[in-house]
Amino acid sequence: MAAVALIAAATFQDYGLGWDDWIQSQYGHLLVSLYSSGFTDKRAFSLDNLYMYGGGFDLLATLSSKILPFDPYATRRLLGAAIGIVGLFAVWRLTRRLGGPLAGLIALILLATCPLFYGHMFINCKDAPFAVVMMLALIGTVHAIEQYPHPRPATVAVLSVAIGVAIGTRVLGGFAVIEAFLSLMLIVALRSRALGPKQAFGECSTFLLPFIPGMVLAYLVMGLVWPWGVAAPLNPFRALHYFSHDFVTPWRDLFDGQLISILHMPRSYVPTLLAVQLPELMLALGLCGFAGTVIAVGRAGIEPRQRALLLAIVLAVSLPILMTIITLPYIFNGIRHLLFVVPPIAVLGGLAGGWIARRLAIYGRAAITAGVIALAAGTISPIVDMIRLHPYEYTDFNHFVGGAKGARPLFMLDYWGLSLTQASRGLIALLAQHHEAPPDGPWKVAVCGPQSPVWVTLGPAFKLTAPGQADFALSLGEFYCAKLDAPVLLQIVRDGIVFVRVYDIRGRSVAKLTVE
Repeated sequence: MAAVALIAAATFQDYGLGWDDWIQSQYGHLLVSLYSSGFTDKRAFSLDNLYMYGGGFDLLATLSSKILPFDPYATRRLLGAAIGIVGLFAVWRLTRRLGGPLAGLIALILLATCPLFYGHMFINCKDAPFAVVMMLALIGTVHAIEQYPHPRPATVAVLSVAIGVAIGTRVLGGFAVIEAFLSLMLIVALRSRALGPKQAFGECSTFLLPFIPGMVLAYLVMGLVWPWGVAAPLNPFRALHYFSHDFVTPWRDLFDGQLISILHMPRSYVPTLLAVQLPELMLALGLCGFAGTVIAVGRAGIEPRQRALLLAIVLAVSLPILMTIITLPYIFNGIRHLLFVVPPIAVLGGLAGGWIARRLAIYGRAAITAGVIALAAGTISPIVDMIRLHPYEYTDFNHFVGGAKGARPLFMLDYWGLSLTQASRGLIALLAQHHEAPPDGPWKVAVCGPQSPVWVTLGPAFKLTAPGQADFALSLGEFYCAKLDAPVLLQIVRDGIVFVRVYDIRGRSVAKLTVE
């Protein structure tokens, strides 16, 4: 964790802006105005669709930018990294508690070297913090189950706050409540078989009683980070319906080499992307851990509380995936919306790794050495990928599809357009190097991709315009951007992949930057 913290401190300013950064930062400012005005300035409730999300990260980032000596966007990157490290700690702590120190270490290594999680923790102000808070809620659930039927006040408070923040970040935080409830029902069922229904439900009532004030605490915390969510009693349900059916204008996304409407993504979407984006070692150990944990949940000889807390971890991974497969909601941009299942997968992988290590120890030093070599090899591979792709780690794919290079014709890579920031900086440097100045007024730039990262980075010396009037064009290497017949001033390339091109289109007739 110290190594990750040092690397994050040294590199957080390398990460560019994406589609959402500018408007999310505006949301943070409006939330500050909402609170500082005594809830009279309600502009935050009408900014695009952002009021449907909680704004805890944006609020904290806005306040932090008033203290830290970085620009607001660098502050967001640093804060995201810090929250991601909290997630690493949570995974280590929970796995160590359940499987011992070695299992905890393996789980920590798996998550820290997962490009999908590591990359998103810098750049994703919604899904990455949500994944961390859901992990904290899972820890609270496990602690509460361990203390059944008399949960300690501190455990009730921790679980209530975590669930409040989770739902206040994304309405999908309700999964944490469902997972805890189903785990509790397993205990009640097992205790009913052993003691009779009356005593079992009496224990359950004793257990649930402290959570009545806990529910109030959770609601207050949810309202703190998501004020619109408590502005009307049904608002959380309105948000759930909105995100399930109405929240985007449908478009086509690249999946497995085909352009498919996000309304009709196949049921294999999430399983496929997990299979090709998680590092091979994490995937293998996670599957082993999942199978072993399911077997343990069904084993009669294990104490009911132990079976229930293992069920909570299994559900943290399987329930969101199963619901996505069954209900087929709008889904796009890879699996960032389900990033919160990745930390529990690391937990299961750590538990499997710890079990394998104990089995290897029976066979002596040679077997242990072979296990260490396998762990090192499986860890080094994604680390090398992250170094090659930095700061676009989130675009990595495993070797089942030939890495990021093999995935280029099959899936979207830089779907958030992070590379446009680096390209914009490169254009500024190139023009300064050649002492070029615009003939009249600011330089005119056209963009294929998100525009806000470009105009934020370029500043007032540049103006965004249509391609037919532009001097330069910045075009992502994704499927929807055309490759222009014009001089290429610079390219942002990682591992042989062109992430973005900057074209000189002065004096050329360019009607559009997109393909049909």
